[in-house]
Amino acid sequence: MGLVDGAPAVLASALDPDRSPAGANDFTCKPSAAHPYPVVLIHGTFANAFANWSGLAPVLKNAGYCVFALNYGEAKPHAPIKAVGPIPASAKELAAYVDKVLAATGASKVDLVGHSQGGGLMPQWYLRFDGGAAKVHQLVGISPSSHGTTASGLIHLGDGLLDVAGHAGKPFGLDSPAAKDQTIGSPVIQQLYAKGDTEPGVTYTNIVTKTDVVVTPYTNQFLTAGPGATVHNILLQDVCPLDLTGHAGGAYDPNDYRLVLNALDPAHTEPVRCVPMPLPV
Repeated sequence: MGLVDGAPAVLASALDPDRSPAGANDFTCKPSAAHPYPVVLIHGTFANAFANWSGLAPVLKNAGYCVFALNYGEAKPHAPIKAVGPIPASAKELAAYVDKVLAATGASKVDLVGHSQGGGLMPQWYLRFDGGAAKVHQLVGISPSSHGTTASGLIHLGDGLLDVAGHAGKPFGLDSPAAKDQTIGSPVIQQLYAKGDTEPGVTYTNIVTKTDVVVTPYTNQFLTAGPGATVHNILLQDVCPLDLTGHAGGAYDPNDYRLVLNALDPAHTEPVRCVPMPLPV
């Protein structure tokens, strides 16, 4: 399994961008005593729920979790490229979705699992400014966009292309508010981290790969625990030296899946098999 395995999901979501991944969004699901917190999956920038989570959603469902996956941050309805809107606005969408999940399941809190923006700035904004800390047990981020990114110059390159091509880049989100909000030093980043990285009562797990060339430097993805919070920063290559998965591939990496499962249920962890993943994508 790897990013190549996610290609069919990406293609399928282009034709039906609002579909749910297998195993997700059964609003009749009731959490078990073993897994009392529903899992809400949050896709990354320029992605959608089906493209991002067609691998992990059924894994979590088969492990006994109630699994939910939202789409958010659309520039226009039914667009295949989502999560391009302003991060504060997307966080309010997440807030409404979590409330819907809690009402349907009767759970007291949820666990959030996100990729890129979905594991970093957006849910962190929800936790800090939209009441999320009282409703979230844990945030697990796969290659989270915490503290922002230089994007190895890609965002600045996108701005340059727009200067030349005008509106040509807009369908690809190169001028999106989400991309700009995630750039190091943005007003959103300054406001979000002005009082530290974390919220009391929440556990944060960050699964980071040193081959990430999208959220750069990769060390930005680590968090520092503030009062009342717990942080687990995991460098993938410390666990699996032969896993060279990059930023996008984390959503389809079986080693990341085991790390997510272990984070969600630390009382019943299993060894990571460390399947070699040789492509840094």
